[in-house]
Amino acid sequence: MKIHIDIDSFFVSAARIVDPSLEHKPVAIGGRSDTKIFNKDAKNQTVNFENSGSFVPTFYKAYEAKDDDIDAFKDPDGRVRGILTTSSYEARAFGIKTAMSIREALQLCPHLIIKAPNMSLYQELSHKLHQFLCARIPLVEQASIDEFYGDLSGWVEDEDIPSFIDALRHEIKKELLLPVSIGAAHTRYIAKLATTYAKPYGSKIIYSWDFDTFVNPIKVENFAGIGKSMKAKLYASQIHTLGDIRKRQGTLESWGPYAKELYKRVNGVADSPIITTHKRKSIGISRTFDPLFDRVELQRRIHILTRHLSFAIFKLDVIPTVFHLSIAYEMNQKSHKNISLAEVFTEKKFDSLCMQLFHQADIHKRLHIIRISINCSSFTRDSKKELSLLSFDEDQRMKHLTEKTQEIRSKYGIDILKFASEL
Repeated sequence: MKIHIDIDSFFVSAARIVDPSLEHKPVAIGGRSDTKIFNKDAKNQTVNFENSGSFVPTFYKAYEAKDDDIDAFKDPDGRVRGILTTSSYEARAFGIKTAMSIREALQLCPHLIIKAPNMSLYQELSHKLHQFLCARIPLVEQASIDEFYGDLSGWVEDEDIPSFIDALRHEIKKELLLPVSIGAAHTRYIAKLATTYAKPYGSKIIYSWDFDTFVNPIKVENFAGIGKSMKAKLYASQIHTLGDIRKRQGTLESWGPYAKELYKRVNGVADSPIITTHKRKSIGISRTFDPLFDRVELQRRIHILTRHLSFAIFKLDVIPTVFHLSIAYEMNQKSHKNISLAEVFTEKKFDSLCMQLFHQADIHKRLHIIRISINCSSFTRDSKKELSLLSFDEDQRMKHLTEKTQEIRSKYGIDILKFASEL
């Protein structure tokens, strides 16, 4: 059997380890794009490649205890900004949800305790749990900062799995102080579904004999991989539950490969192996800020973003060959540009390239911009692209300069050396 392990309200649980007085209280962790990265005196920026993803950025401002409350989310004029990345079950009883604005959450629950995120602590606890699981389960896959899969096949007999996972979650709580919920089934997709119904701090096993009873009544949106667009398509076809999906094989298969695979996953037929290590396929940086029209200031911010992203790319020791820049404007307008370029990666060339992409992508010059995103992918180790030899000697010299710059920034901080255009 496969098992899925999920830390309950992870960020809140981590905060409670540091401050036990938060137990049994409505608590939420706020999140806000770190626009201080653009300040001329910006300091204390951190980069971490482990488990970045939803609400877990690659780049973030290092945690400071003095920011550990609602004041961390107030503008100079006193306005509360930001969204919630997670909340305790006590807070959810008031209708508070992930991605809700902090202001809206405080209206629903005025005594809600808002805490600032502590990414370094989350990474540390996640790493400890990973090590803990690897010592007890032969194959462990880390799917995200708070989510793990394990394969118990040939290790624990099916009849012993209920006692095994129940003992495992209690041991994790005792040793690491983290509450987890665990689901078990014959495929990873059904195991993850089981975890949803084991929360909070529970365990649930789905055997073949009770598969129909468990799966059929569940709403389609509760199955991992069914997003808003697929939900709308299913509902439009009068498919509301997983049981409905299982009855409409022909309909799902007519929609293409993804829907066909989805049908198999819901039926507990399709499965994927446990992958103990994942190779990173892309890396990016983005920031949302108050509407800004000044194109000179926007270009300065792009210089800053490219400096941070270049630092991360050199730490990964990869050469990206596909570059993507996107812009979000006010009035819900968007634009993007991308380019493929198989050349030696240097900070100077990358900065020029991003500036070029910005000028091409900025098609709504009369509108204010609220977000800039830069992404690099198709690393040469994966894409097998051959690097161009044009200007190779000059590229090597610039690469050597970038490497020396990298050494200084690694020792003294990303902000120690900046582009003159940033100042």
